[in-house]
Amino acid sequence: MSVCLMVGAALLSLPTPDFTLRWTHSVEKIDWVESWKITPPTLTLTRVAIKGSGAGMEPADDARLENGWWVWHPMTQFPNLTLAASGATGAGWHLCTPTCQDLGTQSGPPITIKPCPTS
Repeated sequence: MSVCLMVGAALLSLPTPDFTLRWTHSVEKIDWVESWKITPPTLTLTRVAIKGSGAGMEPADDARLENGWWVWHPMTQFPNLTLAASGATGAGWHLCTPTCQDLGTQSGPPITIKPCPTS
């Protein structure tokens, strides 16, 4: 059974409810990876890993250093995610489901990610 994720106006059918977002912080130039689970009607942030710290990206108090990455498991739920699409970071966001696609590589309106409505 597949699950559905809305990315902007597009619907993605995923083989599992898990996906990741990866990007490079626009100021600190540090890699950031988040693992998410679709938990209708919300999205649950299950894991965060950052390759350092800096302005606005301090590791959580319970973060552990693993192979050079600060890692923690917030288990926080959100109704949706809004990704800025400034085009200024050079790479945008990498959404992997497990196949990957780039989002927000060019300047444009914010991109909203949320679970598909259930019928």
